[in-house]
Amino acid sequence: MREVSLKNMTQRLFAIVTSAVFAFSSTIATAQVSDQHQRNALPEIGVVASDAISIDKEIQIGDILMRQLRGQAPLLSDPLLEEYLQDLGNRLVVQADNVKFPFKFFMINNADINAFAFFGGHIGVHTGLIFNSDNESELASVLAHEVAHVTQRHIARKIQAQQKSSPLQLASIFGSVLLAMADPEAGMAALSATNAAAQQASINYTRANEREADRIGIQVLAQSGYDPNAAATFFGKLAEKYRLRSTPFAYLLTHPLPQSRIADARSRASSYNVRQVPERLSFHLAKARITARFYGNPKDNIVVFQDMLDKQHYVFKQSALYGLALSYFENEQYAQAQKIINQLIENDTNNLFYLDLAADLSIAQKDYAPAIAMLSEQAKHSPHNSVISLNLANILIKKGDIKEATRILKDFLLINPNNLLALQLLSDAYLESRQMLEMHQSKAEVYALVAAYPRAIDELHTAYNFAGDRQLEKQRIRARIDQIREQIDRIKTL
Repeated sequence: MREVSLKNMTQRLFAIVTSAVFAFSSTIATAQVSDQHQRNALPEIGVVASDAISIDKEIQIGDILMRQLRGQAPLLSDPLLEEYLQDLGNRLVVQADNVKFPFKFFMINNADINAFAFFGGHIGVHTGLIFNSDNESELASVLAHEVAHVTQRHIARKIQAQQKSSPLQLASIFGSVLLAMADPEAGMAALSATNAAAQQASINYTRANEREADRIGIQVLAQSGYDPNAAATFFGKLAEKYRLRSTPFAYLLTHPLPQSRIADARSRASSYNVRQVPERLSFHLAKARITARFYGNPKDNIVVFQDMLDKQHYVFKQSALYGLALSYFENEQYAQAQKIINQLIENDTNNLFYLDLAADLSIAQKDYAPAIAMLSEQAKHSPHNSVISLNLANILIKKGDIKEATRILKDFLLINPNNLLALQLLSDAYLESRQMLEMHQSKAEVYALVAAYPRAIDELHTAYNFAGDRQLEKQRIRARIDQIREQIDRIKTL
């Protein structure tokens, strides 16, 4: 499924999460501790930063920042990549200790090699990280490191250590640096605007944090069945690439990489048994998808993937074929793409990467029936799978079957209420059928997810005007407006 772009919408947003600064100010103001000598202490698992910020407050702040990022950073609404990344992340989280909340892994369309974690178990991954990983163990090593930052509550501990900083200043710096990690160009502009660029290091992870995250991350990596040597391998790759650059990678701005760290990673990995980890097709399909959709241009990518096939320079032939088919699709050579994808589906009928491209081809060629039949059969076995549900709903909207599309989307949103793409599709479906009341209601939820609360309330007021004599709907709209206003008040009083 092709991503539904937020660019046009976010250009119109105003007042996006200025309240987040108040949240951080309030939180940091309560983070004072009396013993100055405990700044660099490493508490035992389970009690880290308990006096700095509560778990509940951390979750709330994480939600605020995630909404802010949706509105300002180039987050990908790609169900395939989201599902792959969340599955990989869950494999690691299940092996971690001190997990206090569900983790949310998300992807950002940025070619820089980077990953970052923040409050509430949110971990962002740049497409550049996957593109530059040679195998899944390397990618997993970075994610495991970020998981360790969250479980050890390093951000909360850093707040605890900032006893002499101005709360408002620190809040502004942190919000800007978070955006800088997600979108360096926009984030550095924000840093400059707050005169905080020189103080970026004040919230960077300390070397003690990094050593602890390395130790725990490598342990989680090994326990999850991945190669523990992958961390040192990837660090070495970063160090080598850094020598060839005039500016540091975004990852290195918050994760210092002295030579001793690479040696320590190798030493820690040696304490685990050597693993011959089998490659997973899903990693190579995800990497091929990122290459074909976000790197280079379609004509050049066709040459790249065809060369892989000719020289047999691949781990899985299927991933090279998929990359070629996707590149043909991006170049609007639908017949060539269809021929390859039919072959791939014939040998692997349940593969979501193949089904997704088949759905896109059906829309591009306006041949809806085969894809609807194929996805409907899959939906019987996986009724709430995001790739299947959202692709099927999208095709039904294109076909004009709005009733069935809205039924699927409503069912999906009951399980996944914060799925931005599903809400966008639902809004599109209502617009197609001229159901203006419902369209404005769903659009309000889209704005709420990107923290544009005033705009969400405006949409609900517009929906109210379309309600006519439907008193029950009017009551629901008034109640939702009250909920959003209460959310704004909660943000200010965290």
